[in-house]
Amino acid sequence: MATEADLRERRRWAYENPRPDVQALVPPTARRVLDLGCSSGALGAQIKRRQDAFVVGVEIVPEYSAAAQERLDRVLMGDAEHLLCDGTAAELGPFDCVLAADVLEHLRDPWKALRLAVDALCPGGAVVVSLPNVRYWETFFQLAVRGSWPRRSEGIFDRTHLRWFTLRDALDLMAEAGLEVDRVSPQYRLKPHDWRTARQGAWFARTPLRELFVFQWVLSGLKRD
Repeated sequence: MATEADLRERRRWAYENPRPDVQALVPPTARRVLDLGCSSGALGAQIKRRQDAFVVGVEIVPEYSAAAQERLDRVLMGDAEHLLCDGTAAELGPFDCVLAADVLEHLRDPWKALRLAVDALCPGGAVVVSLPNVRYWETFFQLAVRGSWPRRSEGIFDRTHLRWFTLRDALDLMAEAGLEVDRVSPQYRLKPHDWRTARQGAWFARTPLRELFVFQWVLSGLKRD
């Protein structure tokens, strides 16, 4: 049986990397940032290096939270939904930017969680969201050919996912939270386990099949007045 250490090692690239695709959508003017599901703090730490930002992380896994405390300005250990619902996270705001990089799909009610996160934003503040694309080609292969839903340690079929999103679902999620989407960044991948195949996956960007080769959607939205 795999240990917690084994599981963390398998998930390291997926959940403990600085996410340059997410960083690219973070406003360089943001001075107070809330990172929901901050993992070990790699993303927030890189933002702090790039700009003068005070980064607050929220993380439920004790090992990740402990690592993040060495990198970020403040870390709240606990369930992101609970910390948003009871106002704990908002009390540390207001924030210029909220990050939700591959965390909303793990929540019971991501729609409510995102609405509460937007409430903690300054007027005109930004939210950057990253969501796995369930419309990716492998979903159809697994269901139509193999006849089963995989359960994996990371990726689209992470066994801890509770919700699934297409691009349309992601746009609706942002709109329901009171956000005006201003940028959509598709992250292409030809092979689900190999991020190095992004260039090959992007070959389909100008074809009707393009959404089938987007592994993740990264979106940014501005809080409506």
